[in-house]
Amino acid sequence: MADYRAPVKDMSFVIRELAGLDQVARLPGHEEATPDLVEAVLEEAAQLAGEVIGPTNAVGDAQGTQVVDGEVQVPEEFTSAYRQFVGGGWGAITAEKAFGGQELPFLVGMAVEEMWQSANLAWSLCPLLTQGAVRALQAHADDELKQRYLPKMVSGEWTGTMNLTEPQAGSDLSAVRSQAVPDGDHYRVTGQKIFITWGDHTMADNVIHLVLARLPDAPAGVRGISLFLVPKFLLDGAGVPGERNAVRPVSVEHKLGIHGSPTCVMAFENARGWLVGEPNRGLAAMFTMMNHARIGVGLEGLAVAERAYQQSLAWARDRVQGFDPGGRERVAIIRHPDVRRMLLTMRACIGAMRANAYTTGAQLDFAHRAADPGQRAQAQARVDLMTPVIKGWCTEIAQQLTSLAVQVHGGMGYVEETGVAQHFRDARITTIYEGTTGIQANDLVGRKILRDGGQAMEALLAEMRGLEPALADAGPQLAPILAAHKAGCDALEQSVTWLLEHHSGSPTLPGAVAHSLLMLMGTVTGGWQLARSALRAAERLGQGESADAAWLQARIVTARFYAEQLMPPAVALLEAIKAGDEALMALPDEAW
Repeated sequence: MADYRAPVKDMSFVIRELAGLDQVARLPGHEEATPDLVEAVLEEAAQLAGEVIGPTNAVGDAQGTQVVDGEVQVPEEFTSAYRQFVGGGWGAITAEKAFGGQELPFLVGMAVEEMWQSANLAWSLCPLLTQGAVRALQAHADDELKQRYLPKMVSGEWTGTMNLTEPQAGSDLSAVRSQAVPDGDHYRVTGQKIFITWGDHTMADNVIHLVLARLPDAPAGVRGISLFLVPKFLLDGAGVPGERNAVRPVSVEHKLGIHGSPTCVMAFENARGWLVGEPNRGLAAMFTMMNHARIGVGLEGLAVAERAYQQSLAWARDRVQGFDPGGRERVAIIRHPDVRRMLLTMRACIGAMRANAYTTGAQLDFAHRAADPGQRAQAQARVDLMTPVIKGWCTEIAQQLTSLAVQVHGGMGYVEETGVAQHFRDARITTIYEGTTGIQANDLVGRKILRDGGQAMEALLAEMRGLEPALADAGPQLAPILAAHKAGCDALEQSVTWLLEHHSGSPTLPGAVAHSLLMLMGTVTGGWQLARSALRAAERLGQGESADAAWLQARIVTARFYAEQLMPPAVALLEAIKAGDEALMALPDEAW
């Protein structure tokens, strides 16, 4: 059983010391986000995660979902937990007050979201998608649609979905065929969508679908896609759900993991829908939701890894096997060096992932609310640069960490009774959701580095290198961390410079080096954040802080382990990047 209060202290540290809660709380509308309030929110969220949501995880994995009489049935325990979630106002944390939200910072919302995902990833996908749909409607819908739908979606009484994929249109959305025909003040939407997460259920009073479809006169390709709001139940004059719309779940997929999350095939058959945003501009509107979801999926990787770590730590403390190295006493396996290697790898990577995600969340707050337009633009550039890293790197690392969790448990990890295998299975989807790792890597290289000539990356590297004097002044305790930080920054800078100098020589080169560059960047930026964490811990210890001395020292040890054990393999990716695409593309198709 995971301890949901265990990571709260680390969350608070990252929020305050690394993500800069004090500065975020100075932004217009966020003045109420005091440290005391944030602590209270995290504690309450941990309680709900541990006592209400967490116990539903194994239930959903065992029972799964099914279509019954035209609706998807989920475990009763899911519905009970969801009602408590809605009753506590948790879905409204970061939404606008104009629609019933609390307008707490995205930074705080990310920490709370991590807890839901850690407690039950399958269940948490429902509020995650609803919040993404809310943001898309806030940004692109007209006032009438906002007033009719957003208050109930913000409260969680109605949930939201994202309908992109079709049988012939996976990542290639230019192949979308669903049609929307004008019919008075609305449209008639027809088509089939697949892989629709939480596409139908009975936990809420309505399900609001955001659907990509083409108008009759739409141009070909992605430029001809529009976005439509299609509710499960049509609203009457008073805004109350009534008549069933012509949209239904055909089936649910049988999946490797996240069994409790209904992944639906959805059929739209002349369903009534309303245009969101401008005609033929639907993909841009949908990306408002997708970019939110990409950061959210990166958090999923972190969250599942955290739960797997907590369970592995508890197991390692209790499982007695073998003898103390160098002695004759039978000991718990946490005393064995290789088990410690696995646990410290998990601990260090989770710390790096969390810091990367939360600091990006703080930049999202500045991008939305900073008074200075230049500061908003600078913050948005950082968010754009880090989004594929949060999504791609965190989820790839989650595969490694949940696999290590199985390994820590030994043979008992490979059987379902311990529950750790579920984390491994559940985590696997995260590298695929909202664009595969390859898509994220290509986005990083093509849209985020090459498009601006590396300017956003240059600004990030300058900030990262700015930490070096403080690390040097901290003395020998942080010397290994400083050395790894310098080597990591050098490797990242050289990789980007090499890419900028060579990308035009071959159309396949950017895609060939993209994955290595994404993994290098994730590891190095994560190491930078852990270096900042160690520096702050050392400063507090130097100030004589004794109450948390052991906890602060552990942060330094964790950062040192990351620097010495995990940074060197990542730095070696520089050589893989400089090897380019020659070997990768050398085999002709017939030689495979």
